[in-house]
Amino acid sequence: MHINILGFAIPLFVGFILLEYSIAKKKGLHYFNLHNSIANISIGIAERLADVFVAGVFYFVYDTVQKKYGLFHIQSGVFVWILLFIATDFIWYWYHRLGHEINLFWMAHIVHHQSEDYNLTVSARITVLQAIFRHGFWLVLPLLGFNAGMITAILLVHGLYPFFIHTRLIGKLGILEYILVTPSHHRVHHASNEKYLDKNYGDVLIIWDKLFGTFVKEEEEPVYGLTKPLNTYSFLWQHFHFFIELWLAIKNADGFKEKIKVLFGRPDKVDPSLRKKAEEIFNVHQNQIAIDKPLNKYVVWQMIVLLISLSIFILLEQYASLNIKVAFALVTVLTLINCGAIMEQKRWVFYMEYIRLAVLLYLPFYSASYWQIKTAVIIFVLAMIISYYTTLQKNYYRYVLK
Repeated sequence: MHINILGFAIPLFVGFILLEYSIAKKKGLHYFNLHNSIANISIGIAERLADVFVAGVFYFVYDTVQKKYGLFHIQSGVFVWILLFIATDFIWYWYHRLGHEINLFWMAHIVHHQSEDYNLTVSARITVLQAIFRHGFWLVLPLLGFNAGMITAILLVHGLYPFFIHTRLIGKLGILEYILVTPSHHRVHHASNEKYLDKNYGDVLIIWDKLFGTFVKEEEEPVYGLTKPLNTYSFLWQHFHFFIELWLAIKNADGFKEKIKVLFGRPDKVDPSLRKKAEEIFNVHQNQIAIDKPLNKYVVWQMIVLLISLSIFILLEQYASLNIKVAFALVTVLTLINCGAIMEQKRWVFYMEYIRLAVLLYLPFYSASYWQIKTAVIIFVLAMIISYYTTLQKNYYRYVLK
């Protein structure tokens, strides 16, 4: 039986998150907010799920580019692996720096900086679009002649380290502060303090920041999150708010040349008042009503089920048909939207439950066999829903809306 060992990464990372939470709680440090953590993990779940569909595509692209257009055909060796690691880290620095300096790239990267907490769950805030942009930058590697297998392996190793620097529990690390990106360095990067803005872009090595003048030491206590806080737990809005703001900015620009300047301009040049206008257009706001423990349990259990299901899905994904993969992806995304809507106390979450139920009903019936029985079951379920619609809605709102 062949399994995808990347499925084990989810329980491993969750274990480290729980360990960090336990240590912080024991020390009386309030580093975790339940709803912020759920929002962070939700984004990470979506990215891991998308990776199932796109990882093979990127491997194919790297392999094709290297074989057809590679300047060299580099063979494996100790020195070559070291060179590949340094090249990967160097490319990351510039991808990351441009992600903060160009609106088109910031549109994908901004999600990673929205959390006003700073703990290991923040490392999960990587969007699908951000992953695509990163792979675009890494196309330099196969063009140089590194093969797809080597690139994939080094990206997996290189991607492990940043997870552990998203923490406030670890202080400064002595001599390592001069070589590696430490938790202290990365806390600066996630801070919205004026002196910390757009600093410490490195991923593993801090030498690039020192070489290119973007390094700052952690001196004052960081304030985490965006300079203009997002104030929402909405899964969808966290992903797309800057798309809307940027679209409004481009729409307001005069002439094609000015519109292009906005697209490739700096994020701090986008009118901050466009956030409010975008929120008004889509009626987005954070509900300030406290969400009680029973409702928290409902959301938390959905996240637990998703994490377990996703881990198993990744382990066995090669045995699942495309229909099952798509249906599982839809249920997962709908659940993530559902959890965000509950934390936002949106009334339309009731209808989202219906949509999710419809997809869940599809899962056992994805093939064409026994269509008569399947149709009868679906009709029966729909009839029961329609018959008890008012009662179901009333009881659901009584439980979910506070």
